[in-house]
Amino acid sequence: MNLAETGTRTATSPTQALPLAAAPGIEAWHVASPVVPMIALSFTFEGGAAQDAEGKAGTAQMMARLLDEGAGDLDSDAFQEALAARAIELSFHTGPDSIGGSLKTLLTHADEAIRLLALSLAEPRFDQPSIERVRAQMIASLRYQQNDPGVLASRRYFREAFPGHAYGRSSSGTIETLSAITRDDLVALHRAVIGRGSLKVAAVGAFDEATITGMIARAFGALPEAGPLKAIPPTAINELGRRIVVDLDVPQSVIRFGMPGVAWRDPDFIPAYVLNHILGGGAFTSRLFQEVREKRGLAYSVGTSLTSHRAVAMTWGYTATKNERVVEALDVIGDEIQRLITDGPSDEELQKAKDYLTGSYALGFDTSTKIANQLVQIAFEGLGMDYIARRNDLVASVTQADIRRAGARTLGDGKMLVVAAGRPTGL
Repeated sequence: MNLAETGTRTATSPTQALPLAAAPGIEAWHVASPVVPMIALSFTFEGGAAQDAEGKAGTAQMMARLLDEGAGDLDSDAFQEALAARAIELSFHTGPDSIGGSLKTLLTHADEAIRLLALSLAEPRFDQPSIERVRAQMIASLRYQQNDPGVLASRRYFREAFPGHAYGRSSSGTIETLSAITRDDLVALHRAVIGRGSLKVAAVGAFDEATITGMIARAFGALPEAGPLKAIPPTAINELGRRIVVDLDVPQSVIRFGMPGVAWRDPDFIPAYVLNHILGGGAFTSRLFQEVREKRGLAYSVGTSLTSHRAVAMTWGYTATKNERVVEALDVIGDEIQRLITDGPSDEELQKAKDYLTGSYALGFDTSTKIANQLVQIAFEGLGMDYIARRNDLVASVTQADIRRAGARTLGDGKMLVVAAGRPTGL
């Protein structure tokens, strides 16, 4: 187990890895923060919704939702009452490649919080009444979303982008797949994913090294090694250049579009990140925001982001506009992408993007929970304990040559897969 400790609340100084024998196989990072007498813990396990069996989409999400629905000798009601009695915040979440969670509690209640966390991970009950209640909640949510254009556009996008691949399935499943999930499916996935071998932990709080070492050992040390995970083959976005309509009787179409990307671990990620900020990630200053919203009033919001999964990376975009203006909006977006491909950003534009990205980085570390979440994500991506100290220098050193190289990999020839949910005119 490796423990990285810094003496600053914002975790911006270089860190030092220290081997700890309390719980072998666990990588944990620690930031001492004496400002508030509390502990914020974030953790993640390798293997998420992409591990769902064929015909059982939604298993990982259902399992994560059941982890705090009774554990050990506590049924669901007793477990929730134990959390509420001490205002302990415990939650779990699922991504395509991971299952993770977070814990927040006052230091005076840390022992009980750690006990409940350990129970939820090592001894979840998966009682049948709880399974049926969570299944019903998930199915009700799916039914509620059946006419949500944003949900429909996103699901169709991924189904077309990654046909036959785990990423093409919805992590929340369908009514049919949720109905097919059994307790044995949940137990099997838990056995495969929830283990020490793939665990990353970040802890922030008013405690010393020995204290947090003991807490982490109690919370995670009893977990077995995770079982073998299903291999997720590399993939790429299909249907680039295609425009797809999901017919929905609404006055405004919701649009999702995507192009290739680069993974967070890739050396070109930082240049691609700066380029994306200029294109659509920079909120009010991005080219798409200025051209689509400010100059033409085509949409209330428009933007892009870089998405990095284990088996694929992409540039992911969104907007919504009146049905009769969808084609115009897409043409403007395409034109701005082509301008960046042909001319690149101006030197002033590039410098402003770098100034903003370096100046705003510390805002992601202004609470203990944010620090823990950032650290565990950095650990999950394998970026190294010194990434926080290096990151702004990496951004500041991006050149026009770096931007052109990243643009060739992400913007390519400008072709996008586009899905519009609504009744767009002339698409």
